[in-house]
Amino acid sequence: MKKINIIIIALATLSLTGCKSLYGTYERPEVKTSGIVRNPINADATLEGANDFGILPWRSVFTDSHLQAIIEKALTNNPDLLNAALNIDIAEQQLSTAKLAFLPSVVFAPQGTISHFGDQKEATKSYVLPISASWEIDLFGKLRNEKMAAQMAMIQMQDYKVAVQTRLICNVANLYYTLLMLDRQNQIVTDMADLTKNTWEMMKLQMDYGRARSTSIQSAEAAYYSVQTRAADIKRQIREVENSLSLLMGEPAHSIAHGALDNQQLPSNLSNGVGIELLSNRADVHANEMALAQCFYNIQEARGRFYPSLSIAPTGGWSNGNGMVNPAKILWNVVGNLTQPLFMKGKLKAGLKVAKNQYKIAYNKWQNSILTAGAEVSNALVAYNSAQEKGKLYEQQIDILKKNVEHTQMLYRQSSSSYLEVITAQQSLLNAEIAQVQDQFSKLQAIVNLYYALGGGSK
Repeated sequence: MKKINIIIIALATLSLTGCKSLYGTYERPEVKTSGIVRNPINADATLEGANDFGILPWRSVFTDSHLQAIIEKALTNNPDLLNAALNIDIAEQQLSTAKLAFLPSVVFAPQGTISHFGDQKEATKSYVLPISASWEIDLFGKLRNEKMAAQMAMIQMQDYKVAVQTRLICNVANLYYTLLMLDRQNQIVTDMADLTKNTWEMMKLQMDYGRARSTSIQSAEAAYYSVQTRAADIKRQIREVENSLSLLMGEPAHSIAHGALDNQQLPSNLSNGVGIELLSNRADVHANEMALAQCFYNIQEARGRFYPSLSIAPTGGWSNGNGMVNPAKILWNVVGNLTQPLFMKGKLKAGLKVAKNQYKIAYNKWQNSILTAGAEVSNALVAYNSAQEKGKLYEQQIDILKKNVEHTQMLYRQSSSSYLEVITAQQSLLNAEIAQVQDQFSKLQAIVNLYYALGGGSK
């Protein structure tokens, strides 16, 4: 035991020279954050102030009761989210194993022998009931760094689950608003189909009175069928969106109960301060940083392999001395094992270099994820402001086109306008109304995308 104590003291003294590089704690390195969010054009929504839009619970953002019910089902049944939860459990088990590595392993291995020689009247019976242990002394942080790396991996899996949840919520919201957009467009097309049908009937009546030609009737009829084909296309798209939402909920395809596009209310005060702290709310960005931290501890663990390792293996148990001693005696034995790597065929140096390169790769990935998050915030803001600006223009355009349709129809009845002007006016109005609804959807989608870009949906 004295020799083992001397070895431990000597190695503890030696370890002082390597503690700084073997027992370090991860600290966030410098990263480019200046100008990661570009100022939007004609900004109505900016990122300056103290609003906390990105950390609002999803129920506070998406208040439509139908949408909330869909999101709840998706969070309960979506297979990707269920798998993410299982990955967390796997990481937790690995972390638990890494923590227990500091404790000795204990083995109970009883043995017994019965021997009989020649004319010997009685057989010789011997037994050994040993309990052996093996304890690795963590002199140079190997076990500690393995534990810290496992802890970072578990946090990374937790982040992955949050990222899957955020993406799922925002995907459901975007599909739901797509459904509302298509539903509203279907109403517009249906109304326009009635209008073109009336125009067709009007031109047939005009022909009966000798005020129109067959070509005008044919054009009006073709315009009516054109609107009908758009209606059929929209109905197909509605079915496809409903199928996609059903799939996200983990259910067979079915119709989706929904509200109206004009009744949707999402937060409009989108101002916020964006920096590395806020973008770290994004689970994917934080997960990449945890991967970087894991690589940091892997480097320390790789450095520790250059130092000696010490393990103590005490053994104790009962034995009857191979049948020669009775009663049984207690046997004790302690073995200390010191291993110093001398020549490992370059494996240790290669392992350290690989660990360092993996750290650089993780750093680049983390840096890029921050820049990507900033670009997504910028894109969402510019989309929101663009939709806001275009919405006002569409209102003015549609008001004019509605008057144009009324006037051209009236003039046509008075033979002061051609049938082409009537049909063109109706087509222009239809296209503008469809585009206006698309713009309403784009505005909602921009808010959803901004919420995602800021890491929302974790609560």
